[in-house]
Amino acid sequence: MGFLDFLKGSMNCPVCGTPGARKAAGRVRCQNPICQNFDATMLAGSPGPTSGQPAQRAGGRRLRGNFSPTHPLTIRYRNFQGQEKTFTADAESAVRKRNHIVVRVVPTGEKISLARDRIQNLPEVEQFCSQRVDPEQDWPSPRERQVLNYHKKHGSTSPLYEKVRAKYPKW
Repeated sequence: MGFLDFLKGSMNCPVCGTPGARKAAGRVRCQNPICQNFDATMLAGSPGPTSGQPAQRAGGRRLRGNFSPTHPLTIRYRNFQGQEKTFTADAESAVRKRNHIVVRVVPTGEKISLARDRIQNLPEVEQFCSQRVDPEQDWPSPRERQVLNYHKKHGSTSPLYEKVRAKYPKW
């Protein structure tokens, strides 16, 4: 927060703590798209709600407010503040990354990461996550994972990679 920001009415959002929130007409307006006090007119570079164009984020990407998934999935989530949230996501976009599930959510189509231990309907959500190995199959050893990830990243191949890839075709 800058030295004279209090003169502009700028403050931290009381719900999510994002700096740059403003209080107008007794209501807090926040720049954070996942905050319950979110206001699209607060985003940097936003043309305003009357121009008919979608709001723009500070990073220059436009928010897509018309995303509708082909296979909707409802996720019940309890955030770090204990608030119950319900997200509608695209089941085809669900990917497990370590201890998180990454999905594209309605209405913007942006990817969000949700902690697995906070998802209330985890078994329902995990069945839509793509699996790298079959349930009865062991995970690759660290050396096999290194070979798989290296060649996948560089788009190259080797005899060892082909051998390991035959063992783990979904990797």
